[in-house]
Amino acid sequence: MNNPPTDAAPPSLKRNSNDVGWEFGVLCDPRNSDKVKCKLCGKQFTGGVFRMKEHIAHVKGNVSPCPVSSKADQEKCKQAILDAKEKKNLKRKRDQALRAEVNIYKDINTEELEKELGTLKSPHFQGPIDKYATSINPEASLAAQTRQQSIHDAISKERTHAVRQYCSRWIYEANIAFNAIDNDSFRMFCEALGQFGPGWVPPSQYQLREPLLNEEQQRTKEKLKSLEEEWDREGCSVMTDAWTDMKRRSIMNLCVNSRGGTCFLSSKDTSKDSHTGEYIFKYIDQWIEDIGAEKIVQVVTDNATNNVAAAKMLKQKRPRIFWTGCAAHTLDLMLEAISKLPGIAKIIDQAKAVTIFVYAHHTTLSMMRTYTKKGDIVRPGATRFATCFLTLQSLYEKKAQLMSMFGSDEWHDCKHSKCVKGKSTFDTIMSHGFWSSVTVVLRIFSPLVKVLRLADGEKVPSLGFIYGEIVEAKKSIKETSNHVEKNYLPIFRIIDEKMKDRLDCPLHVAAYFLNPYYFYKDPEILSDFKIMDGFIACAETFYHGDFEKQDKVVNHEINFYKNKSGSFGRPLALKGCEIKNDKFDPDIYSSYVTELIVGNWWSTYGCGTPTLQKMATRILALTSSSSGCERNWSCFEGIHTKKRNRLDVNRLNSLVYVQFNAKMFKKQKKIREQNADVIFDDGNEDTVEEWLVGRVEEMDSDLNLLLVTQAPRVRDLYDDDFESEDDEEYVVDMEFEPDIYQHVPLFHDSQSN
Repeated sequence: MNNPPTDAAPPSLKRNSNDVGWEFGVLCDPRNSDKVKCKLCGKQFTGGVFRMKEHIAHVKGNVSPCPVSSKADQEKCKQAILDAKEKKNLKRKRDQALRAEVNIYKDINTEELEKELGTLKSPHFQGPIDKYATSINPEASLAAQTRQQSIHDAISKERTHAVRQYCSRWIYEANIAFNAIDNDSFRMFCEALGQFGPGWVPPSQYQLREPLLNEEQQRTKEKLKSLEEEWDREGCSVMTDAWTDMKRRSIMNLCVNSRGGTCFLSSKDTSKDSHTGEYIFKYIDQWIEDIGAEKIVQVVTDNATNNVAAAKMLKQKRPRIFWTGCAAHTLDLMLEAISKLPGIAKIIDQAKAVTIFVYAHHTTLSMMRTYTKKGDIVRPGATRFATCFLTLQSLYEKKAQLMSMFGSDEWHDCKHSKCVKGKSTFDTIMSHGFWSSVTVVLRIFSPLVKVLRLADGEKVPSLGFIYGEIVEAKKSIKETSNHVEKNYLPIFRIIDEKMKDRLDCPLHVAAYFLNPYYFYKDPEILSDFKIMDGFIACAETFYHGDFEKQDKVVNHEINFYKNKSGSFGRPLALKGCEIKNDKFDPDIYSSYVTELIVGNWWSTYGCGTPTLQKMATRILALTSSSSGCERNWSCFEGIHTKKRNRLDVNRLNSLVYVQFNAKMFKKQKKIREQNADVIFDDGNEDTVEEWLVGRVEEMDSDLNLLLVTQAPRVRDLYDDDFESEDDEEYVVDMEFEPDIYQHVPLFHDSQSN
């Protein structure tokens, strides 16, 4: 066998890390990550990148200060050191809190056990002398369950490493995702196992399938009782959606949303039934009865025709409950329609051609990831349009790297640079006109994507903001188009058409009117017939059959709000609704979110108008989207895989109930801790197919096979599935910048030509 070539490039002295310390230093030896050299003063020392930051920041004690570093460099490294310490402290506190939650002896009557079995010995904890004792061997422990030592708290590095080897071996053999190791429940299990000591016997498959699953389901129900109390106080939204599994069984699931988040209640096998409006109505109505009709303010579904038919039936039986279409669906359809306007579609098609070509060949893919530092230009989103926007945004962010790649000798020496599609991709990337047009498209989409993120997230209840943010988005789009009607009017027509009877219904416009951030900023809302008529219709529905309360709200109490009288006119009330950010919410009651959100506007200043206050607080606590219910699909798909497709619906329902609600609790914990942005964290690889595959015929066969075998079910949203007025076909005559490097306005005014 021939020896492999030895002319490989030497290891880099620069670590592949985003740590700020590597801006000021390099490795002295690529094989020794501990010894570094300062790029500013040339000093060499041990201690790695952390010591480098101390050196630059003039932190005394471990290394001499750098004589060349500037004040800005020092502050930058000091902040990085403080951030690292804070992150480490938070992790330690979190681990301590998790350990404190674990107590395997809390339900055991120790005194009775000691009477029966004798005095219980304290568990043995390892010390320094234990490193001379017998090595850790689980096989021997299983055979003779008498060894007294605690694996979890092992002090010896060798023993800790041995335990990690056994853990990792199980993870590799069971094909468990690596990120499962960060799961809080797994960490609590490790702590419980450490408290138990040696000789623990894992549960059987039967125990996992039946008694333990039932116990966990009951435990989850207990945790959800706090949400049920919230439903009583603030009301809630019922959401439903259908899903088809790998055995072509149709499953309909039902969730409930409130300020505390979305929780899963039930799923139903509907394979043998037709999903008619009457069928959907009966399913939802049954759960409304179980939950309590007085707690439910609205039902949220997509705008499919069978759901619209069910809504009409619900209106007849329960006239107090609103039925609204999913705002995220409507916004996605709106953005899809805008993306098909000829001027915009052309740019998107050009961008798709670039990504398809790059991902079609191993050479170009590797080259791109080298220039983008192992990044990707295609970014999956929750829907097809979200993927479109995120990928355009990603392309624009990596513009410089892509232009460097296609201008490099490596590209010109590549065989793919000679083919037709390679030349076309090169022309696109090097075209300043293309990048200018991408900028325009992103500026058109961004305001509406902001609304989509709001509707899709659960950081604050979104119903009170959707209508107002669309109004703001239209202003922004008009500004982007330099107020040229031929550029923005086709977009406005699409927005208005998609909103009709969906996002401009009485509930949405009433929420807009009752949100002081919009109303007190724009008093002209009072003269808008559509808004005021919608508010009156909303009051009639909310207090259906109670004319006295309707009269109080519409003819008396609302005047205090409109005229800024009483508490509404206090300087603090006006100041409290001036600025809208992630912490502003026009209505807060829930005790567990008051630490996160400052603006408890209606609950603070609406006490003088109790009938209006109740209506406002319940409406402004609502979601505008059924996305929380749809996110249930990922749980179903993760549980009902090819290897587990024999699960009956009841067990599937129990597993989803436990898993989805556990994720919901974890998500709300992240929101309260403010250490994660959960508004747009639902990336979905199902939606990237057209950006990776398209109609490329010369794709590498192994990559093609990979994409085909891994591509799961994709849920499409099409206007044909929804009830709407006949859509007109609009053509936008948008003039983009020419393919030359010069500054040209985003849009040309035809009158100035």
